[in-house]
Amino acid sequence: PHTFHGNRRQALEATAKMSAIIDHLGQLSAIAQKLNIPITTAQKLRKSDNQIVYLMADLGEFNSGRSDEVVGLLKIGMKDLYLFDELGQSRKVDNAPCILDFYVHDKRQRSGLGNKLFQTMLSEEKWEPVKCSVDRPSEKLLGFLKKHYGLERVIPQANHFVLYDGFFEQDKANEQPNVMTRSRRMLMANRYL
Repeated sequence: PHTFHGNRRQALEATAKMSAIIDHLGQLSAIAQKLNIPITTAQKLRKSDNQIVYLMADLGEFNSGRSDEVVGLLKIGMKDLYLFDELGQSRKVDNAPCILDFYVHDKRQRSGLGNKLFQTMLSEEKWEPVKCSVDRPSEKLLGFLKKHYGLERVIPQANHFVLYDGFFEQDKANEQPNVMTRSRRMLMANRYL
């Protein structure tokens, strides 16, 4: 971080520790989602110029004497996506806000930590939950978004992203959607029924 005032050795040690933490939580997230490989690693983050990882630490001295540990990870980014709107019409969305990975340690779920982490991200990024696309969400994440943000009406997509009704609301006046045939819209809708 720009506030770091250590020497080169300390910077390398801090980088190595952060990499280990990110890799560990990325692995736990992959296991929880039953993925073959993690989608969040320090190596992948180094290669990306538009992704941010929020980490949540539980400081032991303030929490019943337990040792310090990182208990949550939330990876976000901006992507150019081709998406279908509520009418099944194709639209290109530049710099769509994306939720790319979200994990709270299994032992710490259902304690409000995930909501604090997600709220912090929304506040920092100035994003609205309904305007976020979600990449391959787990059933737990879908339930989380429904419970805390009332998001349940999904707009079917072919690219594994999930959008919610309201994602395109402000964009309707500014964009000209690509026309899609009725049969193509029906095919897309049937994939998700």
